[in-house]
Amino acid sequence: MMKMTMKPAVMRHKSNKMLCAPPLSTRVKPKKQKQRASAGGTRQFLPLPTISTELQEEQEKQNSDNFQERGIIERKSARKLSDAWGEVQGSNNWDGMLDPMDPLLRSELIKYGEFAQACYDAFDSDPYSSYCGTCKYNPATLLHDLALSPSHSAYRITKYLYATSNINLPNFFKKSRLGHKVWSNHANWMGFVAVAEDEQEIKRCGRRDIVIAWRGTVTCLEWLADLMDFLKPAGFHSDHPDPRVKVESGFLDLYTACEKKCRFAKTSAQEQIHTEIKSLLQKYKGEKLSITITGHSLGSALAMLSAYDIAEMGVNNGVPVTVFSFAGPRVGNSAFKHRMEELGVKTLRVVNTHDGVPKVPGIFFNEHFRFVREWIDKLPWSYSHVGVELELDHTKSPFLRPTVDPSCSHNLEAYLHLLDGYHGSGERFYLANGRDPALVNKASDFLQDHFHIPPILEARP
Repeated sequence: MMKMTMKPAVMRHKSNKMLCAPPLSTRVKPKKQKQRASAGGTRQFLPLPTISTELQEEQEKQNSDNFQERGIIERKSARKLSDAWGEVQGSNNWDGMLDPMDPLLRSELIKYGEFAQACYDAFDSDPYSSYCGTCKYNPATLLHDLALSPSHSAYRITKYLYATSNINLPNFFKKSRLGHKVWSNHANWMGFVAVAEDEQEIKRCGRRDIVIAWRGTVTCLEWLADLMDFLKPAGFHSDHPDPRVKVESGFLDLYTACEKKCRFAKTSAQEQIHTEIKSLLQKYKGEKLSITITGHSLGSALAMLSAYDIAEMGVNNGVPVTVFSFAGPRVGNSAFKHRMEELGVKTLRVVNTHDGVPKVPGIFFNEHFRFVREWIDKLPWSYSHVGVELELDHTKSPFLRPTVDPSCSHNLEAYLHLLDGYHGSGERFYLANGRDPALVNKASDFLQDHFHIPPILEARP
C-alpha cells in the first residue's frame, strides 16, 4: 500500500473536537455582520450578543428540565457494555432501547457511525491528485492520523477494501484527470476491515469486535440514478441459491465485480471480505467475537449486502453479525428481507425523516403495500427495507437551520449530531455526549448562521 502524507482539511482531536474551529463557547461576535449568498437568496448572520453562551444556557436548562421531569441522569449508564453488548448488537431486536434512547446504544451507534465517517475523511477525491480514488493514509496509521477517539484507536485495520464496476459510475467512482500517471484506472478504495486489539477496549466491549466499514456518498446524490436499475437474484449460496432472493443489480455488481488486470481489484470486494473474515476468525478462534458492519448511504447498501453474504455463505461460522446502517436505501425484495431474518442478521437502520435516500428504490412498491404483497413481489422493482428503524428528525435540533438541500438532510455528520441529541419521541433535543456541532459543516452548510461556522468542505464524493 502506498503511503501518502497528505492530511485531510478537517482534523479532529481525540475528544472529537474539531481543530479547525474553536469550541462554540469561545467564539465571539464579529465586528461586522456579513451576508452570505445561498440558492434561495441572501441570508444574514443573526445578531447574537454572546454567540453561544445563551444557547449553552438553554441547553443546560433543557437538560435540567428533562432530568427533573423523568428522573433520568445520563452522565453514565448504570449498565456496562461488557454486560449488555448482546442487546446493543440487537439480540432482542433493540426492544425497549430506542424510545427512550438507551445511552449505551447511542454511544455505540455514534462510534460505528464515526468508523463510516472515517472512510470519507480518508478518501482522496481530488481529481488532480495521482491518488484520486484511493485512501490518503497507510492502514497502520489511519485511525490514529484522523485523531479519532480512544475507542477507535483501539482497533487495528487489517485490510483495505477495493472495488471496481462493470457499469459506469461517474458520480461515485472518482478518477484522476492526470491520464496514465495514476495509482489505478479501474479501482476505488471502498473502506476497511478492522479488529479490536486493545485489551482495555476488549474488556469494555465484552468481546473482540471485528468491524467492516464501507465508504458511501455525502453530497452527490446522482449515484442513485447511476446504480438503481432492477432486481436480480443475489446468487449467494454454496449449493442451491434461492432465485427468489433478489437485490438491486447495481449494488450487486459493485460488490461482486473484479478486474484481473488491476492488482487492487483483481478479486472482488466480496472475495476480499471472505478471505479477511475467515483469517480473523481463525486467528481468534475460541474467543468471544462479533462482526459489526457499518456504512452510510451507498456504503449502507454494501454493508447490508455483505452482511447477507457473510451469513448466507457461512463465513461468520456462527459469530453474530450486526449491521448499523445510516441513511441507507432499500437493497432487495421481501424474500431478501425474510432471508436476512432467518439467518439471524441483526440490522438497525438510522434514518432522517427528511432524507430522501432511505425512501428509494421502491417509492411506489415497497414493504408498506401489505394487501397485494404476493402480486407486488413479482415485480422487478418491488423493494423492502430490512431490520429495525430508528427515525430521527433534523428539525428538532436547535443547531440546524431550515433547508430543502437534500445533501444536508443526508449528511452523515448531521446524523451523528442528531443521534447525540435524540432521547426519545417527544423528548427535548440535548447533546448527551457533547459532540461538537461544528462537525456538521464539514461537508455541508447546515448549521445556523449565528454560529459563524463556514461550510468547510462542500465538495465530497
